[in-house]
Amino acid sequence: MEQTTIEFYVSPEILENEEQYAQFLKNELAKAPNHLSYQLVRKSIDARKKPVRYLMRYALYQSSTAPSLQLPSAFTNVSNAPEVHIIGAGPAGLFAALQCLELGLKPIILERGKDVRQRRRDLALITKQQEVNPESNYCFGEGGAGTYSDGKLYTRSKKRGDWKKVLSWLVEHGASDEILTDAHPHIGTNKLPQVITAIRETIEHLGGEVLFNTRASNFLVEKNTLVGLEINQEKTIRVKHVILATGHSANDIYELLHKKNITIEAKPFALGVRIEQPQEYINEMQYGNRYFNGLPPASYAIVKQTRKKGVYSFCMCPGGIVAPCATNNGEIVTNGWSPSKRNNAYANSGFVAEVDITDFENAGF
Repeated sequence: MEQTTIEFYVSPEILENEEQYAQFLKNELAKAPNHLSYQLVRKSIDARKKPVRYLMRYALYQSSTAPSLQLPSAFTNVSNAPEVHIIGAGPAGLFAALQCLELGLKPIILERGKDVRQRRRDLALITKQQEVNPESNYCFGEGGAGTYSDGKLYTRSKKRGDWKKVLSWLVEHGASDEILTDAHPHIGTNKLPQVITAIRETIEHLGGEVLFNTRASNFLVEKNTLVGLEINQEKTIRVKHVILATGHSANDIYELLHKKNITIEAKPFALGVRIEQPQEYINEMQYGNRYFNGLPPASYAIVKQTRKKGVYSFCMCPGGIVAPCATNNGEIVTNGWSPSKRNNAYANSGFVAEVDITDFENAGF
């Protein structure tokens, strides 16, 4: 469908007033004649100069109806289809399962933790009694770490797949359609559990399976081929196709891969701390004295190159909470999250430094 785009800035005060913005938009669209329909495709905040403004981008179409930004899914019933076993029910595992539904394959997800509802009790134990369930915590369980630690939707990659499809799947399962146009889309920890539950229900309704309290405790390898999985150190199942989607915290899986002589390729990572600041301070720094309730809580991104190492902020959570995310007792691991309104008094952010493989060359590993 033939289209052009138009961009313009608008003050938060005007955008907040529905009547004023309708007239403002009409005047801006009049500068681009010969279109029959239009649609907002991107909304972002520009705080580089004062006053702070929103940058709005609209697509203009020659047809009388603008197409939907949400991509239609093509899920099919896979009850009798070839099976694909997926280890882990985090984002990678759940989206792999949805992709299986589109490809006509039956996903069977094996998740060591519990469903989102049952996980809440274990999270409460961490906070109130400092007791960690190694199989059910902020990292392990339905939806993975993101379910109860933010739901920020961000990728630096624009070429490794159709990220718009991922956003569409989330909207289809209950996320706000604003994530299709926001420059920094965010669902919120308070809303993510319902979205994750809806995804699981889609998988099960169409013939897939999601098994909780089901840990892959061993791999059965014959003639350099993975042919089976040991479950909970109790029983064995035969498999033909396996997707490993266990996340970075499943240390036992990496140890098992090493023990089975299955190739693991190391890659650079980042290590650091999480800091907390008053949200009001961040607002003043970013917005100046023009901050008012119509603007969302401010965020920031910091990047610095020092001594040949990159140091940068990561997973900045405006109006958020620092969460304890250890997977074993005796560990101290933190993450951060924000509710959908990002209305808590404090902001938090990770600050990390790059760790390259060469840093371990003489460490005896």
